[in-house]
Amino acid sequence: MKYALLIYNKGDVERRLTREIHPAIAETLDRPDVTGWVRLQPAETATTVTLEARKTLLTDGPFVDSKEFIAGLILVEADNLDGALAVAAELQELDRTAAIEVRPVLEQELDGA
Repeated sequence: MKYALLIYNKGDVERRLTREIHPAIAETLDRPDVTGWVRLQPAETATTVTLEARKTLLTDGPFVDSKEFIAGLILVEADNLDGALAVAAELQELDRTAAIEVRPVLEQELDGA
C-alpha cells in the first residue's frame, strides 16, 4: 500500500530550503520503499485556485492561514501503516523540527471520463 508522508515545518522554512539535505535523510530517501519525494518552495510562492460565483479566482499565497506549512511530500510503499510510521519516525529522529502526517494514498484508476 502507498502512503504519503506530508512534512510540515514551522516558520523559517526558506532558510531550511537552502541547506543541503542531511546525509542520513538522503540515505532514507534513497531506500527502495521510498518511491518518490519532493521539497516545496516556501508557502509564499503558492497560488491558490478557487471558484466563486462561477468564476475562477487566483490568489497569491497558500489557501490555509497557518504557522505551519507543507515543506515536502514523500511517497512510501509499505505493507501496512506500521511500516509507513517506521519511515516517518526515522525521519522525525533526523529532523525534530518537522511534523510528519502519514496518510494512505487512495489508489484508483482514472476511467478517462
